[in-house]
Amino acid sequence: MITDFRLPDLGEGLPEAEIVQWLVAQGDEVALNQAIAEVETAKAVVELPSPFAGTVAALRHDAGDVVAVGEVLVSFDVGGDAEQPGADAERREPNLVGYGAAPRAAGRPQRRSRGEARAGATDTAVREAAPHDAIAVSEPERELRERPRSTPPVRKLAKDLGVDLDLVAASGVTGIITRDDVEAYAERTTTTTSVSNEREERIPIRGVRKHTADAMVRSAFTAPHASTFLTVDVTATVALVEGLRADRRYAEHRIGIMAVAAKAVCLALTRNPDLNSSWDEAAGEIVRRRYVNLGIAAATDRGLVVPSVKDAERMTLLELADAIRALAETARAGKASSVELSGGTFSITNFGVFGVDAGTPILVPGEAGILGLGAVRRQPWEFEGQIALRDVLTLSLSFDHRLVDGAEAARFLTDVGDVLREPGRAMVLA
Repeated sequence: MITDFRLPDLGEGLPEAEIVQWLVAQGDEVALNQAIAEVETAKAVVELPSPFAGTVAALRHDAGDVVAVGEVLVSFDVGGDAEQPGADAERREPNLVGYGAAPRAAGRPQRRSRGEARAGATDTAVREAAPHDAIAVSEPERELRERPRSTPPVRKLAKDLGVDLDLVAASGVTGIITRDDVEAYAERTTTTTSVSNEREERIPIRGVRKHTADAMVRSAFTAPHASTFLTVDVTATVALVEGLRADRRYAEHRIGIMAVAAKAVCLALTRNPDLNSSWDEAAGEIVRRRYVNLGIAAATDRGLVVPSVKDAERMTLLELADAIRALAETARAGKASSVELSGGTFSITNFGVFGVDAGTPILVPGEAGILGLGAVRRQPWEFEGQIALRDVLTLSLSFDHRLVDGAEAARFLTDVGDVLREPGRAMVLA
């Protein structure tokens, strides 16, 4: 019996996903919950589990195709009486919400690489065309067809640079192709080939970049943005961070200015709750949260994402530092979950890492404020009635003027600045 599997709602409310690679081929035997494909949504690259046990009858789309939720992705032969494809699919198909397949049990079919999948599909087609002939594929040929091992972000980088991963050699002992391998290959080929006559390049708008653009436009034209700035002497905070990093008891937590600023934000939000609220247009209500899900803007190969640290107000400085680092690493690897990428109440963006002093960040939709951290600069500053070299940074606050007036925005920014100027004040504010 042939049964169609339609692309499910992955729990993000997103209408489509791009097939990064197939992990199976036509004719493969698959087990229930075995990963059959990697798909990229507007937020992350995830593995798609099979809702059936059976044989892959047909792959309905190629790698690189953008598939709408509800569209037929793959057809399975699940045994039993024959029937028309898709006749009973919706009744049988489970409602898949969430990511990934269940752990593979012993004896289940092993996942195949994309190269093996292509080879398997070709072999099946040849056998169908000549069913009475035995087609032999040598091991060297199979090795040549096998897709090089790499991570989804590296494959995305290779695609953006026009690099064929089959031609890239892995430099490390693990045999995994890295970003450096791809970039080095792209640089070599660029310098050894003639300059293209094409004066323009067209890049499809999809994935994270499309989602981010839609969110920013929605935010800019829905919430009336206003901004305010404060330049702060953070010499004491820099000394605190350096001292904690030098202390063997805390060195592994890798505490930085971002973690201290995050703690300062959590404390300031308790004193200025309108910055931690949202505007519910449909209900005609202001929703004031008594918890802080702190969004951390992260620049990735696939675009800007803002995962959030849940219940950040309950965390110590060490816990915040660990959570922020783990969240950023997960986001940059393209593995952040839908839970991590939603539900934020206030956000921080650190454009100081790019050498920028100040800016006017756009609000994350549904949030009343976002704080930008500028670069820490050593410069002359008034200190105790004299001019001295001090560590200084600028705070940039954008806020929704429907929810927050200028006075409260100023109080919030001053509270954050006070903690960064004198970290001991956190003991008083807490």
